[in-house]
Amino acid sequence: MKLLRRGSREKLNKLPVTTPDLADADHLYRCEACCQIVDRRSLGDVLIHEEPDHSPTAEGLGFVAPMMPTLVDTPPEGDEWQHEIKYDGYRTQLVIDGGHARAFTRNGYDWTAKYPGIVRAAEDLWCASSIIDGEVIIQDEQGRCDFGSFKSAMKARPEKLVFMAFDLLSLNGRDLRAKPLIERRQSLQELLGTNDPSCCIHFSDHVIGTGADLFRAADQMGLEGIVSKRINSRYRSGSTKSWLKVKCFGEGEFVVIGTARGERAPTALLARETAEGLEYAGSAMVTLPDPDRETFWRTNEQLKTERPALPMPARKETSWLRPEMRVRVKFLKGEEMLRHATVKAIVSAH
Repeated sequence: MKLLRRGSREKLNKLPVTTPDLADADHLYRCEACCQIVDRRSLGDVLIHEEPDHSPTAEGLGFVAPMMPTLVDTPPEGDEWQHEIKYDGYRTQLVIDGGHARAFTRNGYDWTAKYPGIVRAAEDLWCASSIIDGEVIIQDEQGRCDFGSFKSAMKARPEKLVFMAFDLLSLNGRDLRAKPLIERRQSLQELLGTNDPSCCIHFSDHVIGTGADLFRAADQMGLEGIVSKRINSRYRSGSTKSWLKVKCFGEGEFVVIGTARGERAPTALLARETAEGLEYAGSAMVTLPDPDRETFWRTNEQLKTERPALPMPARKETSWLRPEMRVRVKFLKGEEMLRHATVKAIVSAH
């Protein structure tokens, strides 16, 4: 290409341009120097806009490590906080650039192929580029998150997956992470428009200043909990106390039928009592204080047996117990099988 003298650029940019018949997004590029989206259709040379030495960037948008909330016992108070439902699914980041969209997990794995409907919907959004933070979920007939059905839906019914969008990190070449949360979300809502039940990308709504009421409602509905965020918070990758999560937990009594080695702590294999007998309920971490911990493991040795009390698949490093020890367990609500469960106390040893 013939090099242009700087004085001739302005004249050349005023010349009429015949643009090819392309999608609107294909006429746009992100300027690496000033991070603004430039429309080639308004430029005579289609490569350089009005700023000196500014040219298209060859490197597109990519994954940004997510901002992670800190777990607390109660929601914060005050009008400087907004509160959202905590969705029970897979944290996902949508990256839209150059007319194409990709989906990444919270650890940066590319799951674009697993969410074909969501990716197509993202590519239809009216923007040249963006990074959207959210959660992919599957809902039951009552509209609640159904985490237990997620993996099967991802394989057999991916069209049922929904992306709940709650933050916007970048839009049309502008890095929004330094903007206050309330401004980022306003831009996100404008980008997504009114929630359409037929669309698989929805804006996650919020309330301001009434976190305790929203948490009680979430608890009564059997939801996982809520996330509270400072409305002026900037987006910072990693764990933060500007975002807080409060989970809805319940407690109940279960029978210990075995123990096994866990990733972070030993686990108790538990069963619930039903009219038909014992039913496997899942596992819980054994995090008892002294002297309950000593009593638990002493009883574990006394109750060991060769066979499980219920039909169970073979497990490595597992001890089966006669079903005589009862424990009180704290667990996440809304699931048939125990999740995020811990043994809190021994009810009876045997």
